[in-house]
Amino acid sequence: MIINKSEIAGLLDNLVKEYRVYAPVEKDGSIVFEAIEEGARAKLGTTSKKPAKEILFPQSEELFSYQVDSEGLRMEDKIDDTKSIAFGVRPCDAKSMMLLDNVFHNDLYEDVYYTTRRKNTIIVSVGCSEPESTCFCSSVNSGPFDTDGSDVMLTDLGEAYLAEAVTEQGKEFLLKLNLKEAGEEDKARAEEIKSRAQAGSEVDITGLKEKLDGMFDHPYWDKLHEKCLGCAACTYLCPTCHCFDIADEARDCNGCRVRNWDSCMFPLFTLHGSGHNPRTSGKERWRQRVMHKFNYFVERYNATACVGCGRCIKNCPVNMDIRQVLAEIKAQDTGSEVS
Repeated sequence: MIINKSEIAGLLDNLVKEYRVYAPVEKDGSIVFEAIEEGARAKLGTTSKKPAKEILFPQSEELFSYQVDSEGLRMEDKIDDTKSIAFGVRPCDAKSMMLLDNVFHNDLYEDVYYTTRRKNTIIVSVGCSEPESTCFCSSVNSGPFDTDGSDVMLTDLGEAYLAEAVTEQGKEFLLKLNLKEAGEEDKARAEEIKSRAQAGSEVDITGLKEKLDGMFDHPYWDKLHEKCLGCAACTYLCPTCHCFDIADEARDCNGCRVRNWDSCMFPLFTLHGSGHNPRTSGKERWRQRVMHKFNYFVERYNATACVGCGRCIKNCPVNMDIRQVLAEIKAQDTGSEVS
């Protein structure tokens, strides 16, 4: 189906009447995802600074409120089941949601706050016709037009988008919009655009998990962290990082329990109540970050916890580049051959 770009604002205005619509918007000089009330605010075709994961896994969210009075303890869950649309998500962000599904809904645990949002959210992605130089999605089993995690994929044809359903939910959504059918010329043009799109860079991660199996005590980690500031921009802006802290905010007998993003790059993240900290320096914290994404997650879920979006590269204040880190790891001598 075809959506003319001149019709996007009006289309979003109509969707707002039925759904909570998230779209990339400009805020304080950056592109971020926010719930919009006016379609004209949407800035499609741009990669947001913060990942779209915030739609399903907010940076700060109230889990439940509680009140203690003469009748005892009363609690109210804050589960959000609003029907929503994430419009203009990049394929890397859509794929990251599939990876997060493993964490928040697996054989041991279901996070009802996340899964309820997930079930009620339609993901409309926009393929990357011209990926940025920091993108390396093709190196981590993805690509500029990867449909994993998307319900609808949009391809930019210039004056219009070709809209293709990926899931049954996406098909039903497009049928409701009463859009013009795409012609064979439009489809052929979209295929040509997809075939030309290449990730900005490549990283060879073949055998990386096996390499890391034998590197926990490797001297490489001693130097890696030296210029890191521990600011955690890399993890806060990562689509797949999911560490969080939980705190109670209360006054007298009334309060709420809140979940906030946290980071393995912070010194306090692993500080025990006893005062012991098993990750006392940046060495242990950087090792954990790399091992989790490219070893532990692979072992647990058979997938790399990185979608190659390049946000950590673009936003690191000291220019630490995960692509270089992975290349250096591959080059290390661990005493055994890794194919």
